[in-house]
Amino acid sequence: MTEWAQKRFWKETSVEPAEGGYQVRLDGRGIRTPSKAPLVLPTEALARAVADEWDAQDEAILPATMPMTRTANSAVDKVAIQFAEVADLLAAYGESDLLCYRAEHPEELIQRQAAAWDPVLDWAAQEFDTQLNVAAGVMFVPQPESSIAALRRKTHALSHWQLTAFHDLVALTGSLVLGFASLDPRWNRKDIWAWSRLDEDWQAEQWGQDEEAQEAAARKAQAFADAARFYDLVTG
Repeated sequence: MTEWAQKRFWKETSVEPAEGGYQVRLDGRGIRTPSKAPLVLPTEALARAVADEWDAQDEAILPATMPMTRTANSAVDKVAIQFAEVADLLAAYGESDLLCYRAEHPEELIQRQAAAWDPVLDWAAQEFDTQLNVAAGVMFVPQPESSIAALRRKTHALSHWQLTAFHDLVALTGSLVLGFASLDPRWNRKDIWAWSRLDEDWQAEQWGQDEEAQEAAARKAQAFADAARFYDLVTG
């Protein structure tokens, strides 16, 4: 059975100022979120990106091709309503950050992790006054309470629009530190994504590429790029 898809019902897509920001209009009617809230966007740049997604729809509306719209809907319907819970969830990644758990062997992997991850941890220590403990193996490593508190404050300082994008940046990399690095233009996001995949890429080198795993990795990489773009569009 084929899944039903809503058909395109409008001819003209436009962006207009609205109270609190900008709104995308379809034949003059403002779009709404799945929860029926008006989708008022914080920047004209984001509104135009959302409008472009709607304008690109042909006969059927395909939400999978509309990442800016989906993320904006989540910001309004979910994150804005439970901001503190989402911020705390993300800040908790700092307690078991990917960059703090290193391989015990082989030596080449140990060196790769150190070369890629140590500079980011050093940057975080200076940028946020946050020193995180590093250990070999998978056993839980307690982190200084002051460091976790600093990371939590930084996370809570984001707007709900920024936090929505940040959620994906952190969840996809498995690292709060890499998530924050993704927000700083001094870091290359392609490098950040590669660093988050360091262990998986190492395994692929040793045992060969798996087609299904490659496809999943490509989807995640695109989701990471979409989240980074959304953050840029709402931040300016």
